[in-house]
Amino acid sequence: MQARPLTIPEVMVLEPKVFGDERGFFLESFNAGAFFAATGVATAFVQDNHSRSARGVLRGLHYQLSPRAQGKLVRVVAGTVFDVAVDLRQSSPSFGRWVGTVLSAENHRQMWIPPGFAHGFVTLTESADFLYKTTDYYSPEHERALAWNDPQVAVAWPFDDAPTLSAKDGAAPLLRELAPGDLFP
Repeated sequence: MQARPLTIPEVMVLEPKVFGDERGFFLESFNAGAFFAATGVATAFVQDNHSRSARGVLRGLHYQLSPRAQGKLVRVVAGTVFDVAVDLRQSSPSFGRWVGTVLSAENHRQMWIPPGFAHGFVTLTESADFLYKTTDYYSPEHERALAWNDPQVAVAWPFDDAPTLSAKDGAAPLLRELAPGDLFP
């Protein structure tokens, strides 16, 4: 496994070793020792999630506050998505900035999003199956969202038509509307 930091270096794209031949392929999707060796991040994952989304569905930008903040290791096993992380750490030089990458069943890439970041993705193919490991359990009382189309953050989503959103995501506040307690130190 190799890790490549993005322009916000705490967010990394991971590329597993893929062994393929005429029968198909094999890859190790997670190994705690290899993850630590590649990223320098020592963490334990406590929950695995799987979502399926149709083309144009945008999920996010979601995060959980401390003490239930979540790190996420995400990947796609069918289809293609554009995956995004937004830095919500007020003390960070990259506060309010975003990074993104394409994750697909074909490229086998994963993205590590540490605690302190909002996360979201949009489906670029007819459908996509999205898997993610989290470092803490889902906690509705700690869950928050940031508007996907916040002009201050200005994510360059790769679509022209309006995405399909949940009611919750459609009503998410802008960064400037978040209370200091809804951000990370």
